[in-house]
Amino acid sequence: MHRCFSFAVLVTLLAGCVSSDGSPANRSLDSFNGESACYDRETEPYTAIVDTHIHYRPFDGRAIPFEEMNSYLSQTSVRFANVYGIGQMLPAYSACSNYLKCPGTPVLPTTRNDFVNAANMMEHRPDNLHLTLSMTFTDLSNPEPTIELMKLYEKEYPGLFHWMGEVNLVKQAQFNNHHVAASPEDITQWAGFMTELRTRDYPITIHSDLGNNASPTLYLPLMEQALALYPDNKIVWAHMGLSYELTTMKSSEHIAVLSRLLEQYPNLMLDISWRILDDYYFSKSNNQAQYVAFMNRYSNRILPGSDFVAFRNNTFKTYQQELEVTGRIHKYLGDKAFRDIALGQNYFTLLNLDYQAPEVCQM
Repeated sequence: MHRCFSFAVLVTLLAGCVSSDGSPANRSLDSFNGESACYDRETEPYTAIVDTHIHYRPFDGRAIPFEEMNSYLSQTSVRFANVYGIGQMLPAYSACSNYLKCPGTPVLPTTRNDFVNAANMMEHRPDNLHLTLSMTFTDLSNPEPTIELMKLYEKEYPGLFHWMGEVNLVKQAQFNNHHVAASPEDITQWAGFMTELRTRDYPITIHSDLGNNASPTLYLPLMEQALALYPDNKIVWAHMGLSYELTTMKSSEHIAVLSRLLEQYPNLMLDISWRILDDYYFSKSNNQAQYVAFMNRYSNRILPGSDFVAFRNNTFKTYQQELEVTGRIHKYLGDKAFRDIALGQNYFTLLNLDYQAPEVCQM
């Protein structure tokens, strides 16, 4: 049994239990390189060690500088992150920064954000964070160019990208901005790039709205088709399929759908990013116990994330709040689920990283 002791300040700091002033301290990246002091849930943060869903680039390209964004992570518990761009951008000529306020303005797939992320990574790779670059350009309703673009990425930035997504199968929020949901025929045309992803062992994060308040499972057949056609791919379903268009689904029905798919498709994972999950589902008193039980049961199939967008007007406090809200559910998880999800073991396993989550301290 391992505990942290206040009389050994140096050991305490290395273990990350508390700082010298008694406040919670954040562990270093190196502390995940092997066995480390156990994680004391009473004194250490419940927010995640890994942010698997964070957008370093916004829809209009006017972003928080890369090094500043890294400093935001460094000030929190996060030591590992997926560097998403945003694959769909507003036109360069547009004065719009929020597509929801600009119906009719196209928000279309592009490589621009990904290449900016890659250039920033080459120039400003941090020493105290482990960042995984993700390709976000893919248009799932027009998949034909994807493989050639993947080759271009590898030519320009060899070995730098190890993930694909967040990419949109169906995103109702962008229907007024020229987004077209992938059709069943389109999904069959993913075969080439999905094979390439399997060959490279890259996960893919898919945004696929489950449905809406009028019809909670309206779009479920699209996701089910993708899972059925590509069962060997590492597919991460973003936001558990939820969205602002679906805020009233019964938790029991939502959990039943997710449980069935997790049982049927062993390579499927879920991410619990975006604060709408807490605002409309996890935080409800009659829902919380159900979701905690679900996550405890499927603890090795869930990834944490903030879904923060690095728009230039957002601040560290904004990121801190998003990380805290999306991590509140961690407080109620069992120790195994907490280690798998919040402490990053699922992420390390998914990417075959040579890192290890600490064990949770036992009383």
